[in-house]
Amino acid sequence: MKATEALHRAGQSIWLDSISRPLLDGGGLARWIAELSVTGLTSNPTIFDLALAGSDAYDAGIREHSARGLAGEALFLTLALEDLGRAADLFRPIHDRTDRVDGWVSLEVSPKIAYDTAASIAAAKELFARGSRPNLLIKIPGTREGVPAIEEAIFAGVPVNVTLLFSREQYLAAARAYLRGIERRIDAGLDPRVGSVASVFVSRWDTAVAGKVPPALHNRLGLAVATQTYAAYRDLLDSDRMQRLASLGARPQRLLWGSTGTKDPKASELLYVRGLAAPNTVNTMPEKTLLALAKAEGVGPLLPRDGGDADDVLDEFTRAGVDLAALAEKLQRDGAAAFVRSWDQLLARLAEKTAAVRRSA
Repeated sequence: MKATEALHRAGQSIWLDSISRPLLDGGGLARWIAELSVTGLTSNPTIFDLALAGSDAYDAGIREHSARGLAGEALFLTLALEDLGRAADLFRPIHDRTDRVDGWVSLEVSPKIAYDTAASIAAAKELFARGSRPNLLIKIPGTREGVPAIEEAIFAGVPVNVTLLFSREQYLAAARAYLRGIERRIDAGLDPRVGSVASVFVSRWDTAVAGKVPPALHNRLGLAVATQTYAAYRDLLDSDRMQRLASLGARPQRLLWGSTGTKDPKASELLYVRGLAAPNTVNTMPEKTLLALAKAEGVGPLLPRDGGDADDVLDEFTRAGVDLAALAEKLQRDGAAAFVRSWDQLLARLAEKTAAVRRSA
């Protein structure tokens, strides 16, 4: 049995953290669905920037849409929704078969509104409506300003992928926002089945402390934070509050592991895959990591329900001088800023491509 299938049978969904028009046109995504148990997909500005940079597959679309006056963000969103619509259609049988639990694709609101609650709510509603797919998740950053936007989007029936979460506390804030949105829908007599995942970024923790902690702690922080968060997630799933909502038809917001490609070239490509195998969760991984998993044998033990020794490991980092709460806040701020830089780079590249396409016409 392939390790991808073993992980899927253990109850963890494998999502691809990549999308491009060549991946769709060449049948690659369909093949990963059929052969490697891929059941969903995520995207971000960096992924789309790489897709544009590495291919001329978008030239025809750029020519067509720019001739209608589209440019900048409007042009990008049109191209992105075309790709994600096709991907969503490939995943739709999975979405239907799992009764909306799986088979999702994700599109991010502009990272420039990560700290603007009202703008995030409006953008989430607009993008979901434009996407016209029931299995489209809209990514909203889990910043302080994003938390109320998550609640409002869920209440409005917009499926949400909460992004840029780095700690147990940030996760719980997002999860509670989701629950409030569902509770308000129930009170209003609306369908409580609104899909959502909460994306906890893992590898950036280890990158942030590389060379700053004792060798014995190398590449252990991301897994410890994630395992601690998993214990909080399981507690929430078992809570009276969640059980009451489940009895009324609500589905739990699933925990998703993001940033699971290994950044340390000396570490295993599967460091964050083997270390975060857990039922009722999602691991969204780059294509390189997915292919490494497909060649591996087995997935190893599942995460301990109670978090295992995560608290003890985190205490070691605290004794080594790492302020975990402050670092979590910094990672979220830095992540939001990095997405803005990627967004600006993406739009600049799109402008260059548009100009080149027009010159060649």
